[in-house]
Amino acid sequence: MLVGYARTSTVEQEAGLLAQQRDLSAAGVEKLFSEQVSSVSHRKELEASLDFLRDGDTLIVTKIDRLARSTSHLLSIVDQLEAKKVGLRILDFGGSAVDTKSPTGRLMLTMFAAMAQFEREMMLERQREGISKAKREGKYKGRKPTARAKAEDVKKLRREGVGPSEIARRLSLGRASVYRLLSESTQ
Repeated sequence: MLVGYARTSTVEQEAGLLAQQRDLSAAGVEKLFSEQVSSVSHRKELEASLDFLRDGDTLIVTKIDRLARSTSHLLSIVDQLEAKKVGLRILDFGGSAVDTKSPTGRLMLTMFAAMAQFEREMMLERQREGISKAKREGKYKGRKPTARAKAEDVKKLRREGVGPSEIARRLSLGRASVYRLLSESTQ
């Protein structure tokens, strides 16, 4: 069975997720798992897809960075797949597909994974340099504080007798942020 996995980092990337789903369907995927979550977060659908796969199946993704966040993470996933006798196919590898069912495919995968990790690290370095420069020039303010914007809502719900965990759930905040805002309001 051909099983697909699609992922974008944020819900704002809806077009990217739809494009992956389209490409996976065109590749003949019979069962599709998709989610919108950062690669460093807990990825329930990735876990579900890995649990679902059986001997002889192939996991298909559009790009390597949709599956793994580093070379070691990718190789760990490949090890899991190989233990289950499952192949991995990545559709867009510089214009051609790579399939781990062959020794050449596994070699190509390892080399491309290393290059992808290198590119990611270089991108993060450029990003840090850009942020540092923007800070020096007074142009970088950082991320808008989401919890502080909801401080009045937190206080209102607390006055109504709602507990901190429920406030966090209702306002999509972390519990620590709710506790911090409540402790600041009592000082």
